[in-house]
Amino acid sequence: MNRATLSLIAGTAALAAVTGFAALNPPDAVGADTAKAAAQQPVERTSLLCPAPSTSDIADTSYTSFTPVTKGTGSSGKAELLSATPESADGTGSAKSDGKSDSKAGKTEGKKAAKPVLTPKEPGTPAVGDTSGGDTPGLLGTAEGKFAPGWTVQETTQVTVGSGRGLLGVSCTPPDTEFWFPGVSTLAERTDYLHMTNPDDSAAVVDIALYGKDGVLESTVADGITVQPHSSEPILLSTLTSEKQDGLTVHVTVRSGRIGAAVQALDDKLGGDWLAAAADPADSLVMPGIPKDATDVSLVVFTPGDADADLKVRLASPSGLITPAGHETLHVKSRMTTTLDLADVTRGEAGSLVLTPTGQSVPVVAALKVVRGKGSAQETAFIPATSPVGTRATAADNSAKGTTLSLTAPQGTAQVKVTASAGSDGGTAQSKTYTIKNGTTQDVELPVPSGLKGTYALTVEPVSGGPVYAARTLAVTKEGVSGFTVQTLPDDRGTVAVPEADQDLSVLQQ
Repeated sequence: MNRATLSLIAGTAALAAVTGFAALNPPDAVGADTAKAAAQQPVERTSLLCPAPSTSDIADTSYTSFTPVTKGTGSSGKAELLSATPESADGTGSAKSDGKSDSKAGKTEGKKAAKPVLTPKEPGTPAVGDTSGGDTPGLLGTAEGKFAPGWTVQETTQVTVGSGRGLLGVSCTPPDTEFWFPGVSTLAERTDYLHMTNPDDSAAVVDIALYGKDGVLESTVADGITVQPHSSEPILLSTLTSEKQDGLTVHVTVRSGRIGAAVQALDDKLGGDWLAAAADPADSLVMPGIPKDATDVSLVVFTPGDADADLKVRLASPSGLITPAGHETLHVKSRMTTTLDLADVTRGEAGSLVLTPTGQSVPVVAALKVVRGKGSAQETAFIPATSPVGTRATAADNSAKGTTLSLTAPQGTAQVKVTASAGSDGGTAQSKTYTIKNGTTQDVELPVPSGLKGTYALTVEPVSGGPVYAARTLAVTKEGVSGFTVQTLPDDRGTVAVPEADQDLSVLQQ
């Protein structure tokens, strides 16, 4: 994804960060002649976008919002989630800003402001909202002040029958201008929708390219797609091409504006889940948190450049890095998608897949399709390649049972602090520190809030050592249907580097 960082100048600062917008106050003058070292300051505004959860009439969806307590924030602020519809542009629930009635849409003059799906009360405590049915729209989220740093929203949906039945989960994402989705399909048994949400006041124009095993797929309708302001647009990927292939890569680029994007992949027999965007193309990638009881794992890799990629494939297990038998290396041709069947690669142990170049460094994107269960009880989730935790990462919507946190340290032993927040309806936060040995993956024994009521959030903070990658798995059984979903945990970008600068009155002299 493209992430632009704008220079900060004394007197004013406006940052576009991956978590949204960070508007920072000018630094105070301290009387020195040169700029001081950059200091980490909490962001002051964050935008998140949630896709429409389901078209099923029996879908049950929960939204969980959480902001970690962050030093240096003020005492004021707010966070809210509003429906992503043209009516939300003026915050009144009316598509017209003049307050006049719209008889065709059944709107009346003076309609009340749209009601937020949820409204958090304080950082450190989750806020929960829910909905049901297949008419729930996408959501536009904004957090300001003390709620902005590290703001996380989880969307979790349960569907007991039909295509894609099971548990579907996605972390709501900040707007961006480029996205990679390895692992989509246009086969008849798959229904894959690309959901695009536009948070801005002007339309976004989007191009979509699909790459298969032989290169780019022919399409006549994938360029110049318009996403209207303050709205969400689902695109059925099988309508963009006549070719039927599994293991495709979708590249989404935004000509103008910004969007949030995620793919909802629904299978007639294997359940379904959300496929979040993969990390930016890189020569080395990590896909953390493969469930220990995975019955089938498929790796999908694509290289966007002109050179072929040769990759070493390894599994970070609890005992160290190992090479899957018969899959030591993988050759990926330029601008072609390659799929590798790893079967039950974890063999009953926690694992994370690590890709590194065997020689020349060639950037690639990648994701895993993971299946649990057998026969009619199979369910699917996706694990895209992700960036390290960095300073801090958060996963919301955890329960006392059914939550697994996987941590991996592929480049050096690391210490990691994990904090379980207060519960949404009560409880006291608890923390534990773990040591993750070099090259290993551990499913750690989680701290649970004392006196827990409701759901809680997990915050992961590396303390020392090499980079840490993390993923959280939720597993739920409802009406006899088992489901699971996996979310990777990249850095929450809750702080930004702000260089200290001095006033230089000499620039006023002539």
